[in-house]
This record gives sequence, structure tokens and C-alpha cells, in this order.
Amino acid sequence: MSHIPDPSRNEHGAEELLEPIVAEGVDEEPVEPNRRLYDGWKWWLFGALAVAYATFHLVSLNIYPMETWSFRIIHVCGALILGFGLYTGSRFVSDGEKGGAPSWSNVLALVMLIPAGYALIQVILMRQAMAGGAMRIEPAIENWHFGAPLIAATVVAIVLSWLHRQQRNSLLLADVVLMVCALASAGYLLVMFNSPLRASTGTAFAPMGISWAAIAGSLLILEMTRRVAGMALVVIATIFLAYVFAGPYLPGFLGYPGLSVGRFFSQVYTDAGVLGPTTAVSSTYIILFIIFAAFLQASKVGDYFVNFAFAAAGRARGGPAKVAIFASGLMGMINGTSAGNVVSTGSLTIPLMKKVGYPGRSAGAIEAAASTGGQIMPPIMGAGAFIMAEVTGIPYTEIAIAAVIPAILYFASIYFMVDFEAARKGMSGMRKDEIPQFARLARQAYLFAPIIILVVALFMGYSVIRAGTIATAAAAVVSWLSPHKMGLRAIITALQLAGTMAIQIIAVCACAGLIVGVIALTGVGARFSSLLLGLAGFSQLLALFFAMCISILLGMGMPTTAAYAVAASVVAPGLINIGIEPLVAHFFVFYFAVVSAITPPVALASYAAAGISGDNAMGTSVASFKIGLAAFIVPFMFFYSPAMLLEGSWLEILRVGLTATLGIVLLSSTVQSWFFGPLKSWQRLVALVGALFLIYGGIYTDVAGLAIAAALYMMQKAHRGGAKQIIT
Repeated sequence: MSHIPDPSRNEHGAEELLEPIVAEGVDEEPVEPNRRLYDGWKWWLFGALAVAYATFHLVSLNIYPMETWSFRIIHVCGALILGFGLYTGSRFVSDGEKGGAPSWSNVLALVMLIPAGYALIQVILMRQAMAGGAMRIEPAIENWHFGAPLIAATVVAIVLSWLHRQQRNSLLLADVVLMVCALASAGYLLVMFNSPLRASTGTAFAPMGISWAAIAGSLLILEMTRRVAGMALVVIATIFLAYVFAGPYLPGFLGYPGLSVGRFFSQVYTDAGVLGPTTAVSSTYIILFIIFAAFLQASKVGDYFVNFAFAAAGRARGGPAKVAIFASGLMGMINGTSAGNVVSTGSLTIPLMKKVGYPGRSAGAIEAAASTGGQIMPPIMGAGAFIMAEVTGIPYTEIAIAAVIPAILYFASIYFMVDFEAARKGMSGMRKDEIPQFARLARQAYLFAPIIILVVALFMGYSVIRAGTIATAAAAVVSWLSPHKMGLRAIITALQLAGTMAIQIIAVCACAGLIVGVIALTGVGARFSSLLLGLAGFSQLLALFFAMCISILLGMGMPTTAAYAVAASVVAPGLINIGIEPLVAHFFVFYFAVVSAITPPVALASYAAAGISGDNAMGTSVASFKIGLAAFIVPFMFFYSPAMLLEGSWLEILRVGLTATLGIVLLSSTVQSWFFGPLKSWQRLVALVGALFLIYGGIYTDVAGLAIAAALYMMQKAHRGGAKQIIT
């Protein structure tokens, strides 16, 4: 057994008096590589826009509600305008390089302002005409005075924004054109969707202008998604959009009668697509909880969470790794992305894990797996749980309760993976003088109050919106008990942070809405369901395995929200059709959409962790896959043992919860080749069988699994002469 040298001693063996590790900067806003950093009037302008955008949502959701479609259109348009102002379409120049677009590009962008502005003026004139009693707008005006200039300006400006690198504090003229185009597109839809013509949407009588506005809006959404979330979701959305027009020529179950351009785009920007469930959730629950998270960050709760985790788990063997588990679980409640969670906590925990003896690959993998688990951690569970509530109609509180046992199993799996690796390598924990004092941090436990208030309000029957608003106000009030008191300036800063943070998730939800729209309008989801039904005729396990593969494939490279939204539209209906309960089917899809963040070959959370640990990205993703292995087994048990989702008697739920937890321990011992001591190859195989028996949840399999666990324990006890090791 190898022993790691005590990190508290220097090269001469003398003890060093180290300062306690105190987390700082966890709550600082991460700045993406393509985010502009303004100064002067541009900083004030976009800061004010972000504050206004966040404030608009708070007011509309709590004080002056708007008509639903209008609210969602403004919600998407505001994110596009902010996004094109804050995120560049190409890379920035390096230090010392000269940047800026060449003169011909600026001239062309300036020229494109003319058709973009002309389309916006036409919207204003249409609004006046409709207010004056006009029933329709002349098709020639919609096509040639609105549609043609809008599409031309949108396409040319998008291409121009790709071509030229610039200084980080400069605003490209092409992006100004895109902001005007977003305003023109949304303005037209606001005019038409608030008139009697709204009833004609999706019919042969729909104004063609709706299609032009939807085409421009879709292009803008795809470009914004590329800037904030990469190409993966854009490529998938493009494939689905291509299917709309290529589908009639495809053989087999993929073929369908077909839709014209006008018919499809007149519907895709309604509640059948972009303005549907994904945007419904992003414009209400998600934006509200982003504001809540921003208020928590402004009051430095993230720093407290990480310090609390250090105080609670730092002295256990492999201490920093266990700190990563607790800290990432806590941060995951207020952070909506796995990769973002890695960046916020991993920058501190990964170097410390390496310091106590974990290889860079293991350190990155542990952080990636733990951060991904934050997405399934009640009560907030990332944004995907809100979409699940919207799509299924199941109250959010029921979803949060059902997630308790699976979340415990997931984090227990990572904990024992970490613990067994630390035991196998002879690692120790951190010294008492290296970590914050638990007693001091316990006196600041009131910082958990906003989250507790949120949970209590939800279970008292308050709506999610009302509970989130109360919790946000509580975050500001509670901050006055801490050193980081939130005054007016801090509140404005939190609103600015919220407006900026919201851009990515709103763009992703809108882009996912395009995919959902294709699925709904072409019927491809129903045909996929019939395919799953056919597979289930041979084997339900085969159908579940196929659904797992599709969910992971759809989620690769995508944020959790979009991954679940797409998989819920394609896969979940098929699972329900083969007899699986809706809650079980959606949790099955949700889990695999979440763990796609640590599934090779495209694992966003693992890649982010590898960037911090300095190890190979693919190797880190494989290691994080092994550490998060339980998440690939437990969802199958939702089907075979619904008690895991708290469906059944309390006695059954308790039995399944306890035996499944022991099964997770055996699964961890299989992966790490350690139980109460080292395991031989054949013992690992036996442990794996016992783990599967216990996780399965049947009475007879539980008895068999317990017998295997007891036999392994007795064998190791006899082999080691009765020596025992206490699992820290």
C-alpha cells in the first residue's frame, strides 16, 4: 500500500504552519471566452439593459402579468438583444494584436442597417394600420417591405459577425444589425399575435409575414445558441429542421407527408415550438431561479457553502474529494449547469485533491461527477425539473420529493468511490489547522435560510413563482446578518448578473423549442414511440436500453435543460406507450440527459474539469463515467422498482432505499477493487452481482445481495485476521 507524504511537511521534514484554506471568489461571475468586457458608456448601457431585463420578469411575474405569448416573445427577444451585445460571433484578438473589422465589412454592415431599420419601421406602420381598424396587411408589403429586407439583413449580418476578430471591449456593427433584426422580428409577432389574425396561424390563411418573422427569429436563435452553448445543439436543431423538408423523401418510419415553408414556420414560433413548454419554463421558473441564484451569489453564499463543506468533510480521508462532493451538491442547487458547477467549485477542490495524492485525472473526474449530480439534487435540481413539471403536469413538489432517494444513491456512490480509492491508496485527510472552524461556520447557518424558506413555501402550497420570489427577498434580508450586506447597489448588481446569466439558458431553451416544434409538427415523435413499442414486444429491457442510448446521444454536448427537453419530446412518449408511468418515464430520460455531461466522447463537465486539472479530456471523461456509474444503473431500477421514486408503501420504500444504498456500496467496491480491504478479480465479479441484486429492489434479490455482502465481509475479515478499517 502506497502512502502519500503529509502535505503539511516541507522537504526537510519540518512541520509547516499553514493558513486555513478559506474559499473565496466562488460566487464571482465566470466570464466566457467570447464574452465582451465593456467600459465606459457601453458598460453602462448593457448593464442597464440587463437590470431592466431581470426587473421586467420580476414585475411581470408578480405584479403586472402580460398576455402569455407576448410575454414569451419579449422574453426571447430581450435575451437575443442582450446576447448579441455581450457575446461575439468570433474570437477576440490576442494581446498586442490589432483588432476590428476591415472598412468594407463596416460599410456592408452599415448598409445592412438600412433594410433592418426599414423592416422595423414597417412593423410600426403595420401596428398603426391594425390599430386603425385594418383586418389584414397587404401580402406585397409583408413579403417585399418586411420579409425580404429582414431576412437579407439577418443572413448577411450573421455571416459578417463570423468573419472578423475584434478587441474585447468593442461592439461589432454587424451585431447591432442583429439586435435591430431581433427587435423587428419580435415586433411583427407582437402585432400579429395580438390581432384576430392569430387564429389563422398554421392555416392556409396565415399571413406570410409570420413565416418571415419566424425564419429570421429562428436564425437569430441558432446563432445566439452557437455563441453561448457551442455547435452541438445547433447541429442537432439544424438536422431536425432539415428533416421537415427532407422527411417526405425518406423511407420507412421516418417518412411523412411534408410541410411547406410557410405552413411550418407559421406554427414553429407558437406554443407548438419556440413559445412552447421550454420557453414557458425559461420565462417563468428558470429566470426566477436565476435571479434567486444571483441574489445568493451577491450575498456570498457560494463561498459559505464551500467553506462549510471543508469544515464538515475536510478531515476525512481523501478530504478534498469529499469536500468536492458536498460543495458541488450544494452549489448544484443554485447553479443550472454541470460545467458551470465544475468551474465554480473545481478551481478550488481539484488542486487540493491533487495535493493529497489524487492523480489529476481522478481529481477532475470526481469534480465532474459531483458537479453533474448537482442537477439531480433536490429541491431545485437545475432547470430540467421545472420543464418536467411543465411537460408532465405533475406538481414540482412531487418531482422534488421523488428525486430524494435517487439523489442520495448518486452521491453515496461518488462518496464511496472516493472513500475506497483513498483507502486503497492510503490517503489521509486535511489537518485541523488547514480547514475553517466548523463551530464558526455553524453560527452562520442562517445563510441556508433562503433555501429552507423556498422549500417550506413550496410545501405550504405556494406557487413556484411566489415561493421563488419570497426566497429571493429572503436572500437580501438574510445578507444583513452577514458581512456581505446587500444594499441598493448590491441588489442592482445582482439583477445585472441575473440578466447576463439568463442569456445562455434562454437561448438554449428557445433552440430546444425549435426541435420540439419539429417533433410535434412532423409527428416523428409518434413514429419513434411506435418503434419503441415494437422493441418492447421483444424485450422491455431492450426498449429501455435503446431509450437510454438515444437520450445520451441527444444530450451529448448540450446543456442539461436542452438535453432533457429534446429527449422528453422524442423518448418519453415512447416509454409511456410501452406501459411505463409518466413520472418514471420522465425521470428515466432526465437522468440520462443529465449524465450525458460525463459520458464519453462528448462530456462537457468532464472537459471543463480536465481544463482545470491539466489532464487529458477524454481520459477524464472515461474516469468520470466510472465514478458516476450508479447513474447509469439506477434509472433502470425506476422501472423495476418504482419505490425508488417513493411510489409504494413506506415500508417498501424504506427497504428499497436501504438495500439500494448497500448495493451502491458494493458497486463502488467493484469499481475501486476495495471493500474492507483489497478485492481479488473474482471477488469484484461477485460484488458486482451482489450490487445489481440489491439495487434491483426485489425481496428475493435483496436477500441474495445481502448474503453476498455478508460473505465478502466475512472473507475479508478472516483474511485480514480480524483487522477492521472504519469507512470514514
